[in-house]
Amino acid sequence: MYEDLKYWYLRDHKLFQTLSMSQIKQLCIIIGFKKAKKGETIYFSSSDVPRIFLLKKGAIKIVAVDEEGSETIKDIIQKGDLFGELTLENDKNSNEYAKVLSDDVAICSFLMSDFEDLLLRNPSLALSYTKFVGLKMKRIRNSYSNLISKDAKTRLHQFLKDWAEKEGKVFGNKIVIENYLTQNDIAQIICTSRQTTTQLLNEMENSGILFYNRKEIIIPDIKKL
Repeated sequence: MYEDLKYWYLRDHKLFQTLSMSQIKQLCIIIGFKKAKKGETIYFSSSDVPRIFLLKKGAIKIVAVDEEGSETIKDIIQKGDLFGELTLENDKNSNEYAKVLSDDVAICSFLMSDFEDLLLRNPSLALSYTKFVGLKMKRIRNSYSNLISKDAKTRLHQFLKDWAEKEGKVFGNKIVIENYLTQNDIAQIICTSRQTTTQLLNEMENSGILFYNRKEIIIPDIKKL
């Protein structure tokens, strides 16, 4: 059963579109597959066995921990995205972990050594991977740029727009987002306090811009966000 799941996921993932059917079947031998539940920690950057992960289902957060032990959400990983040792270097100085946000997730993973060998044997895949990671790093840089140049209200609006675009279910002008983030999570993502985030969400709700609860966020008209 898992072998079939691995094959169809890899075949459908844009990173592996340059590979033949036989090459993908060979990948199924070296790739790991696991499921995890909400709240479960599934990756540590300090691991002695570095891996590259592909998220098949669900959502997780990457949390960075500084020297004082303070935590900041570095990224939200969604279906089809990569995480782990993406630079193909095991940085022992970094301190981050991945935690499951949605009710359950499904993850495929490669040992970093196996993935490096795979790239060496498949130049077209190596090129696709370089572009994939480059775009991901650019997105992260842009998000940091937004944090520096915009106020908390603008950052929150932009985050909700991006989230709605990626995962929202569209009903005319209305968009419904499955809410797997706490207000504290959102506060960390936009780099402000939970109190400020709560205040801004309340203001938006009082203005009819959105309706927020623990299960979903409803945006009646995305054009007004």
